Amino acid sequence: MTPKVTVYITSYNYANYIEEAIRSVLFQTYQDFELIIIDDGSTDNSRAIINKFCDHEKICIIFQENKGLNATNNIAIHNAKGKYIIRLDADDFFEPEALGVMVSILESDTDLGLIFPDYYYVDIDGHRIGSHRRHFFDDEVTLYDQPAHGACTMVRLDYLKALGGYDETFTCQDGFDLWIKFITYHKVTNISRPLFSYRKHESSLSTDQDKILNTRRQIKRKFAQTHLKSLDTLGIIPIRNRQFEGHNWSLFEYDGKKVIDHLISNCEDTQNLNHLVVTTSNKEIIDYLQTKYESDDFLTVIRRPEKLEAYDIKLTNTINLVLENYQNQHEAIALVSIEYPFIDAALIDEALDTLNIFNSESLISVKSSKGPFYRHNGKTLKAILDQDKYTSYEREALYQSIGGLMVSTLEAFKKNNSLIGERVSHLLVNDKNSFGVLTDFQFRLFKLMVENKILQN
Repeated sequence: MTPKVTVYITSYNYANYIEEAIRSVLFQTYQDFELIIIDDGSTDNSRAIINKFCDHEKICIIFQENKGLNATNNIAIHNAKGKYIIRLDADDFFEPEALGVMVSILESDTDLGLIFPDYYYVDIDGHRIGSHRRHFFDDEVTLYDQPAHGACTMVRLDYLKALGGYDETFTCQDGFDLWIKFITYHKVTNISRPLFSYRKHESSLSTDQDKILNTRRQIKRKFAQTHLKSLDTLGIIPIRNRQFEGHNWSLFEYDGKKVIDHLISNCEDTQNLNHLVVTTSNKEIIDYLQTKYESDDFLTVIRRPEKLEAYDIKLTNTINLVLENYQNQHEAIALVSIEYPFIDAALIDEALDTLNIFNSESLISVKSSKGPFYRHNGKTLKAILDQDKYTSYEREALYQSIGGLMVSTLEAFKKNNSLIGERVSHLLVNDKNSFGVLTDFQFRLFKLMVENKILQN
């Protein structure tokens, strides 16, 4: 008889954990499933452990040379017989009722294509140390820019096949690729209840933050190019007259070019910006740009009144000044700060791709703040939002704006007279992209970094 659910476990050198993962599937209260175990070229004793289950009627075992996660995911899809499919990582394990709870919700709503639960954190020995709690999708979520966990997410197999399965050009973040495909074409929801345990250890695939962010960037770019019409976007670089240790910051030279030239070059290298405006009251900068970029059709220099550069004046006034010259010629605005010298073309493109994919009104570049943060209550310092506890509630996550990049649709900007609309998505950036030069100390640090090639990559 055809099983309702295909569970598959992918494993590479997880001999210490895989038996616990397998048994967590076999001991489910819901038993209408098949289990595919795919060993992806392990070099430890995983094979011996997996072979202990070779005679089980529900289990199919595949041993293969190492192919990577997404290729292995597609092998599972090819072999799956279930109506629904779900992956369990070999170092994680299900709660006994996990499959039954997810299947019952998918069966009750034929429009639903994907469902995912909350989860527990466990240590290397499997002891529970906390939990991760998501927003409740049925009544809290309208902006889908916080993806489901890649594993332990149950989907309709025919929907997944129709979307082309997993993209094997990416080596990680299969869940993010899956997520943006499903939210674009199908209904998704979650279960506000932990139904699996996620093991925290050094060899976990999710520990390399830069690799995660870079892969997500590539996934967004490919999806936007394939599925979406790009937004005609005007880039704006507003420049104040910043001086650091006697240097005009915008005209400070490193690696053979001035700061402003580096930023303009990055903007020119984007695929999403259609035109760029630099606006400043500084005559030296204006004269330099008008001479150097006289024949550059991509760039326009606009003089702005010095009063608009005061720190108590909103940037909205500068944007409106620029838009007087570009009424309704563009669909979006990207504000790029010259104080953040490592904002590059790929990051600008990602910001606009993110705005487009998640149908946001605005986007700001942020860093996730782990905390804990404290507030003085008159008697003592007290941790806010219980951040001194290990349980992580998505609704209590804190993000710090880095100020380097803000984008908005033109329609939302005109409606709100602000770059911050009602539906604001976020772009997580790494330490390099978030580095700002706002003080003399940061300027000295920047000089040391570029002189010693510290941030070469």
